[in-house]
Amino acid sequence: MFDRFLRHLTAHRSTLATFGTAELDAFFEDVSNRCAPGTTTRIRYAKLVDRLCRHLVELGIRQENPGQALLRDEAWPDDEPRPLYLDPVADGRLQEWVRPVAADSAREIRNRAIVALLLGTGATAAETRGARVDHLVLDHVRPHLAIPTRGARAERKLTVPSFATPALSTWLGCAQRTGDGREPLFPAPRGEGPVNDMLLGMIVREALDAIGFRAPDMSPRVLRNTYARRHLLAGRTNGDVTALLGLSSQRTVVRLRATIGASPAGNTAATAT
Repeated sequence: MFDRFLRHLTAHRSTLATFGTAELDAFFEDVSNRCAPGTTTRIRYAKLVDRLCRHLVELGIRQENPGQALLRDEAWPDDEPRPLYLDPVADGRLQEWVRPVAADSAREIRNRAIVALLLGTGATAAETRGARVDHLVLDHVRPHLAIPTRGARAERKLTVPSFATPALSTWLGCAQRTGDGREPLFPAPRGEGPVNDMLLGMIVREALDAIGFRAPDMSPRVLRNTYARRHLLAGRTNGDVTALLGLSSQRTVVRLRATIGASPAGNTAATAT
């Protein structure tokens, strides 16, 4: 979340020491346009900005906290929205969708590989963007994606399941590489650096559209929830799945656990149609 805010400031030629209400208004307008209705994304960003500004004031880097008024106007929703995920049938359809096709273009090969990685490993969008070529190991008894330490999340290795390896192998085989393995696993189509959040979201949305999934949120979060719920259905404990997700709190997993056994009629917004 902080990385996203920092990229916004950079794009607006501002810094942590100089941003003001204009930059915040533009940032939260973008957040509101991207997040699903009823989610807590906006208030979580408001809390982050407020804490950040208070810290910068304490350090003497800033004189004021422009995030304080913003947080005062926000409130947690009375009921948290139900997490969105693919049910096992839709999950299977997407697993089939990521399989390479001989006639695939370079763009389609890349898109299948991105969706295969997200669906197969439960990596976050940020972890996918930050992945390097040498983080993905497929020629091993246990194919995996290495996730470096990032903030409060400890280093971990995510097993790449068999349904995801063909798409990722095909992508590694066709993409141009520098040879040192330190380049982004999924580079931006033009320019330097990794694929950006907007393109990553578009790729996931197109894949979900292709299998007939419709929901208020069609972001990489749906694939991460599907991954976690798949492991819960397989008998893994809340603690196990929390560790796989790289989380310190079981809150997300507990919410997903609560969906198991729910009647299909009560979950129409979170399943394929």
